[in-house]
Amino acid sequence: MVVLDTAQSQQQRDWRPIVKAFEQVVGKNNVVRRREELLVYECDGLTSYRQRPAVVVLPRTTEQVADIVKICDRYQVPFLARGAGTGLSGGALPVADCVLIGTALMKQILEIDLENQRVVVQPGVINNWVTQAVSGAGFYYAPDPSSQIICSIGGNVAENSGGVHCLKYGVTTNHVLGLKLVLPDGSIVDTGGKVAEMPGYDLTGVFVGSEGTLGIATEITLRILKTPESIQVLLADFTSVEAAGQAVSDIISAGIIPGGMEMMDNFSINAVEDVVATNCYPRDATAILLIEIDGLEVEVAANSERVAAICRQNGARNITTATDPQERLTLWKGRKAAFAAMGRISPDYYVQDGVIPRTKLQEVLREIEVLSQKHGYRVANVFHAGDGNLHPLILYDNSIPGQLEAVEALGGDILKLCVQVGGSISGEHGIGADKRCYMPEMFSDVDLETMQWLRQVFNPKGLANPEKMFPTPRTCGEAARAQAHESFPTLERY
Repeated sequence: MVVLDTAQSQQQRDWRPIVKAFEQVVGKNNVVRRREELLVYECDGLTSYRQRPAVVVLPRTTEQVADIVKICDRYQVPFLARGAGTGLSGGALPVADCVLIGTALMKQILEIDLENQRVVVQPGVINNWVTQAVSGAGFYYAPDPSSQIICSIGGNVAENSGGVHCLKYGVTTNHVLGLKLVLPDGSIVDTGGKVAEMPGYDLTGVFVGSEGTLGIATEITLRILKTPESIQVLLADFTSVEAAGQAVSDIISAGIIPGGMEMMDNFSINAVEDVVATNCYPRDATAILLIEIDGLEVEVAANSERVAAICRQNGARNITTATDPQERLTLWKGRKAAFAAMGRISPDYYVQDGVIPRTKLQEVLREIEVLSQKHGYRVANVFHAGDGNLHPLILYDNSIPGQLEAVEALGGDILKLCVQVGGSISGEHGIGADKRCYMPEMFSDVDLETMQWLRQVFNPKGLANPEKMFPTPRTCGEAARAQAHESFPTLERY
C-alpha cells in the first residue's frame, strides 16, 4: 500500500478563507477538516494507493455544488467528486492539496414518470434504490453492477458501469437520457433531455464515462424498463473452462441474447459456497455458467430449451433451472458476492477489468493461466461471459513486500493480452489512476492528444479530477513509486 502524506503541501496553502467560504455554502457540519475524519475519504475500492484530501465538502443541491466549484476555481484548488467510494480503478483517489466533493447527501429521487419510463435522481442515489422505487409499478433499472446495493448512480455515470444485464440491455450510457452538470468553472448546464433522441452534439454521451474529468453530474435522467413477462435462470456446470466458453459462443451464434450470461471458475465457485452457501454451485465443477433468459413467456420457454440443449452439446453435466423469484435470487446471490468471497481464500486480491471478443474466450483464459504460472500468483476468474468482460482476481498477500508490485505487473500483462486479441483495457470499472499507464497500449499518441483537447475544452485549468485517465508516472508501477518518493519525501510504505 502507498500512502501519500500531504501535511507539508497543505501547510503551504492558507486554507482558512477557503474553508470559511465552504462553510458559508453548506454549513460547518458539512465541511470535514479533522485528519482522522479525512481517513474515510483517502481511497476508493482500489485501496493500494491512499491520499488524504485537504478538505471534504458535503453539498445537498446543484447550486451548492456550483458554489463549491466556483470557490475551487477562484483559489485554483483541484477538486474531485466521490460517491459511495466503491470504484475499483482509483477514479476517486484524491490528489495532493485537493478538495473532495462528497455526493452522499445528494440522495433524492426527484421525479418518477412511469408513463414516459424515466426517473430523475441526484448522484448519491444508490443504484438499487431506482428499481425499488418503480418495481411496484412493474418497472426496473437495467444496469446492475455487483455492488448495486451500495454503489451510487453518480459513480455509475462517471465510470459508465455495466453489470450482469449489460449483454442484452447495455451499460449506463444506454440508460442516461439527460444530465444537469456543474462544469469546472462552476457554471451549470443541461445536456440531453427527457426524450431518447436530441439534436446537436451528444454531450451526454461524452460525459458518461469521463470519470469526473469534465465536471460533476448533479441530476441524472434515467430510462427505466418494463419488467419482463417471464424470467428463467439456468445454471450449467462443466468439467472444463473451454467447454463453458464454447457454450457461450454457441448460444450467441444461435441468435439468442440472454438477459445475462456469467461464468465462474472453480476458485470462485468454492469461495462463494464457503461464504454464501447457496448449495447450488457444484464444488467439483471446473466452471459454471449462469444464464438468464427473459421476455415473453413463450419466448423464454423456447429459448431456455435451446440454451439447455447447447450446454449439453458442449458437455454440461447438470443444468438447474429457476423460475421462482427467490430461486433466481439464490442462483445470482453467489455471483454477486464473488469479489467479497475471495477474502476467505486470500488475504488480499487485485481485480482487473478487461474486455475480449467472445470468440477469443478460450484462448485468453488459457493464456491467463500461463501468466498466472509465470508470475506465481493464483488467478480466480469471474466475468460477464456474454460480452467478454473479464474480471480476473489475482490473489496475494499485501503484508509480504514486493507482492503488490508483482500482481500489478501480472494485471498489466492481462490487460495487454486483452488489447492484443482485439479487446479493451476496461469494460466498466474505468481507467482512473490504476490503468492510465496502459492507455498507450490501446490508443495512439494522436488518439490521446485528441482526448486531451476535449478535456481541455471543459476543464482548461485541469482542476477537475486531475491525474486520472491519461498516462503520467504516478500510480504506474515502479515509475509511480519513484515519482511519489520524489514528490512526497514523507511517503510511507506498508
